Amino acid sequence: MSTVTSSVEVDVPVSTAYNQWTQFESFPQFMDGVESITQGTDTANHWKVKVGGVEREFDTQITEQTPDQVIAWRSTGGDTGGHSGRVVFTSLGADRTKVDVELGWEPEGIVEKAGAALGFDQRQVDKSTRDFKTFIESRGAATGEWRGDVSGGTA
Repeated sequence: MSTVTSSVEVDVPVSTAYNQWTQFESFPQFMDGVESITQGTDTANHWKVKVGGVEREFDTQITEQTPDQVIAWRSTGGDTGGHSGRVVFTSLGADRTKVDVELGWEPEGIVEKAGAALGFDQRQVDKSTRDFKTFIESRGAATGEWRGDVSGGTA
């Protein structure tokens, strides 16, 4: 399993940063490699990604969600060996938030394994967190929100 982490501080309130992360369909606007995400239900999404020239499609289930604190998901099917994500939000004051991102997956094939070994996945996630900062700060508001609680994949 390959796991990468990245943190960024954004100049928006914690609720704004959190609300944006609940809008999975907006991920392609700031998350490098994500082609599209289609939300099927409050807790189920279908992802299309292209990383290092390798295309993948898979389904995910939100496993944990607490407004203004955390959102986490894991793959449930498709052509991925175990995609997962967890984002933790920490208020640093009225208009500043720390966003900690952890993404995991199982690299398959020589290209993906070499890319992970050379740190390409880490650079890609670091770029995505910087792009999120630019995206949310330039907007000043989230594109939407879903503030439900999820525990164990159930809303």
